[in-house]
Amino acid sequence: MILETLVPKEAGALPGPLLTELTALYASNRAFQQLSGDFPDPDDIRPEQVAAALADELAQPSAQVLLARSEGRLVGIAVTLAHHPDPADPDPWIGLLMVHARHQGAGHGRQLAGLVEERFRAAGRAAVRLAVLENNPKALAFWTALGYEEIDRRRDAQAGRPCIVMRKPLL
Repeated sequence: MILETLVPKEAGALPGPLLTELTALYASNRAFQQLSGDFPDPDDIRPEQVAAALADELAQPSAQVLLARSEGRLVGIAVTLAHHPDPADPDPWIGLLMVHARHQGAGHGRQLAGLVEERFRAAGRAAVRLAVLENNPKALAFWTALGYEEIDRRRDAQAGRPCIVMRKPLL
Protein backbone atom coordinates (compact mmCIF):
# COMPACT_ATOMS: atom_id res chain seq x y z
CA MET A 1 0.00 0.00 0.00
CA ILE A 2 1.21 3.47 -0.90
CA LEU A 3 0.06 6.62 0.91
CA GLU A 4 -0.22 9.87 -1.03
CA THR A 5 -0.96 13.22 0.57
CA LEU A 6 -3.86 14.94 -1.14
CA VAL A 7 -2.75 18.31 -2.45
CA PRO A 8 -5.56 20.18 -4.21
CA LYS A 9 -4.69 22.19 -7.29
CA GLU A 10 -5.53 25.87 -7.75
CA ALA A 11 -8.37 27.21 -5.62
CA GLY A 12 -8.74 23.84 -3.87
CA ALA A 13 -9.80 22.00 -7.02
CA LEU A 14 -9.26 18.25 -7.32
CA PRO A 15 -8.41 16.63 -10.64
CA GLY A 16 -11.52 15.12 -12.24
CA PRO A 17 -10.31 11.49 -12.30
CA LEU A 18 -9.26 11.65 -8.63
CA LEU A 19 -12.58 13.20 -7.65
CA THR A 20 -14.36 10.39 -9.49
CA GLU A 21 -12.34 7.80 -7.52
CA LEU A 22 -13.02 9.57 -4.23
CA THR A 23 -16.73 9.84 -4.94
CA ALA A 24 -16.88 6.11 -5.69
CA LEU A 25 -15.07 5.37 -2.41
CA TYR A 26 -17.46 7.53 -0.35
CA ALA A 27 -20.53 6.16 -2.17
CA SER A 28 -19.41 2.56 -1.65
CA ASN A 29 -19.77 3.04 2.11
CA ARG A 30 -23.53 3.59 2.12
CA ALA A 31 -24.07 2.14 5.60
CA PHE A 32 -21.49 4.48 7.14
CA GLN A 33 -22.86 7.47 5.23
CA GLN A 34 -26.32 6.62 6.51
CA LEU A 35 -25.05 6.41 10.12
CA SER A 36 -22.98 9.59 9.92
CA GLY A 37 -25.48 11.77 8.09
CA ASP A 38 -22.59 13.57 6.41
CA PHE A 39 -24.32 13.49 3.04
CA PRO A 40 -28.01 14.33 2.53
CA ASP A 41 -28.71 11.19 0.48
CA PRO A 42 -26.35 8.22 0.99
CA ASP A 43 -27.72 6.73 -2.23
CA ASP A 44 -26.76 9.79 -4.27
CA ILE A 45 -23.34 11.09 -3.28
CA ARG A 46 -22.10 13.58 -5.84
CA PRO A 47 -18.56 14.70 -6.72
CA GLU A 48 -19.21 18.30 -5.68
CA GLN A 49 -20.33 17.07 -2.22
CA VAL A 50 -17.17 15.02 -1.79
CA ALA A 51 -15.03 17.95 -2.95
CA ALA A 52 -16.77 20.23 -0.42
CA ALA A 53 -16.34 17.68 2.39
CA LEU A 54 -12.62 17.35 1.65
CA ALA A 55 -12.21 21.14 1.41
CA ASP A 56 -13.81 21.40 4.87
CA GLU A 57 -11.35 18.82 6.21
CA LEU A 58 -8.36 20.58 4.67
CA ALA A 59 -9.51 23.92 6.12
CA GLN A 60 -8.32 22.67 9.52
CA PRO A 61 -4.78 24.04 10.04
CA SER A 62 -3.08 20.73 10.89
CA ALA A 63 -5.22 18.43 8.73
CA GLN A 64 -3.93 16.00 6.13
CA VAL A 65 -5.89 13.86 3.74
CA LEU A 66 -4.03 10.66 2.91
CA LEU A 67 -4.98 8.51 -0.06
CA ALA A 68 -4.21 4.79 0.14
CA ARG A 69 -3.48 3.01 -3.13
CA SER A 70 -2.93 -0.66 -3.78
CA GLU A 71 -1.97 -1.89 -7.23
CA GLY A 72 -2.68 1.61 -8.53
CA ARG A 73 -6.27 1.70 -7.26
CA LEU A 74 -7.63 3.99 -4.57
CA VAL A 75 -8.61 1.60 -1.77
CA GLY A 76 -8.90 3.97 1.18
CA ILE A 77 -8.66 7.41 2.68
CA ALA A 78 -7.53 8.74 6.04
CA VAL A 79 -8.01 12.25 7.39
CA THR A 80 -5.70 13.20 10.23
CA LEU A 81 -5.17 16.15 12.53
CA ALA A 82 -1.66 16.66 13.87
CA HIS A 83 -3.06 18.97 16.55
CA HIS A 84 -6.59 18.91 17.93
CA PRO A 85 -8.33 22.30 18.11
CA ASP A 86 -8.55 21.86 21.92
CA PRO A 87 -5.12 22.98 23.22
CA ALA A 88 -5.55 20.72 26.27
CA ASP A 89 -5.53 17.67 23.97
CA PRO A 90 -1.91 16.64 23.32
CA ASP A 91 -2.60 13.84 20.84
CA PRO A 92 -3.02 13.82 17.06
CA TRP A 93 -6.33 12.48 15.75
CA ILE A 94 -7.59 10.23 13.00
CA GLY A 95 -10.70 12.05 11.85
CA LEU A 96 -11.71 9.53 9.21
CA LEU A 97 -10.47 6.20 7.95
CA MET A 98 -12.52 4.64 5.19
CA VAL A 99 -11.84 1.72 2.86
CA HIS A 100 -13.73 1.20 -0.38
CA ALA A 101 -16.44 -1.38 0.29
CA ARG A 102 -15.22 -3.70 -2.45
CA HIS A 103 -11.79 -3.86 -0.74
CA GLN A 104 -12.99 -4.33 2.83
CA GLY A 105 -12.00 -7.53 4.57
CA ALA A 106 -8.65 -7.72 2.75
CA GLY A 107 -6.62 -6.03 5.50
CA HIS A 108 -6.47 -2.60 3.87
CA GLY A 109 -8.06 -0.82 6.84
CA ARG A 110 -5.64 -2.40 9.29
CA GLN A 111 -2.71 -1.56 7.01
CA LEU A 112 -3.87 2.03 6.47
CA ALA A 113 -4.35 2.55 10.23
CA GLY A 114 -0.85 1.14 10.82
CA LEU A 115 0.70 3.50 8.28
CA VAL A 116 -1.05 6.49 9.86
CA GLU A 117 0.11 5.41 13.31
CA GLU A 118 3.66 4.99 12.01
CA ARG A 119 3.64 8.54 10.61
CA PHE A 120 2.66 9.90 14.03
CA ARG A 121 5.18 7.64 15.79
CA ALA A 122 7.96 8.87 13.47
CA ALA A 123 6.96 12.44 14.36
CA GLY A 124 7.55 11.60 18.03
CA ARG A 125 3.89 11.56 19.03
CA ALA A 126 3.08 9.47 22.12
CA ALA A 127 -0.47 8.42 21.21
CA VAL A 128 -3.29 8.90 18.74
CA ARG A 129 -7.00 9.47 19.28
CA LEU A 130 -10.16 9.08 17.26
CA ALA A 131 -13.90 9.19 17.79
CA VAL A 132 -16.29 6.43 16.77
CA LEU A 133 -19.99 7.12 16.38
CA GLU A 134 -21.83 5.30 19.16
CA ASN A 135 -24.21 3.86 16.56
CA ASN A 136 -21.33 2.20 14.65
CA PRO A 137 -20.48 -1.10 16.43
CA LYS A 138 -18.54 -2.35 13.39
CA ALA A 139 -16.10 0.56 13.63
CA LEU A 140 -15.87 0.18 17.40
CA ALA A 141 -14.92 -3.49 16.99
CA PHE A 142 -12.34 -2.60 14.29
CA TRP A 143 -10.57 0.01 16.40
CA THR A 144 -10.73 -2.08 19.56
CA ALA A 145 -9.07 -4.97 17.68
CA LEU A 146 -6.25 -2.57 16.74
CA GLY A 147 -5.58 -1.75 20.39
CA TYR A 148 -7.59 1.45 20.83
CA GLU A 149 -9.30 1.90 24.19
CA GLU A 150 -12.28 4.02 25.15
CA ILE A 151 -11.31 7.08 27.19
CA ASP A 152 -14.43 9.26 26.95
CA ARG A 153 -17.93 9.63 25.58
CA ARG A 154 -19.06 12.96 24.18
CA ARG A 155 -20.77 14.59 21.26
CA ASP A 156 -18.72 15.53 18.22
CA ALA A 157 -18.01 19.22 17.80
CA GLN A 158 -19.41 19.55 14.27
CA ALA A 159 -22.71 17.66 14.26
CA GLY A 160 -23.38 16.90 17.92
CA ARG A 161 -23.49 13.13 17.33
CA PRO A 162 -22.81 10.82 20.31
CA CYS A 163 -19.27 9.44 20.04
CA ILE A 164 -16.84 7.17 21.83
CA VAL A 165 -13.40 8.75 22.07
CA MET A 166 -10.62 6.16 21.80
CA ARG A 167 -6.87 6.38 22.31
CA LYS A 168 -3.88 4.19 21.50
CA PRO A 169 -0.36 4.69 22.87
CA LEU A 170 2.28 4.73 20.13
CA LEU A 171 5.54 4.65 22.07
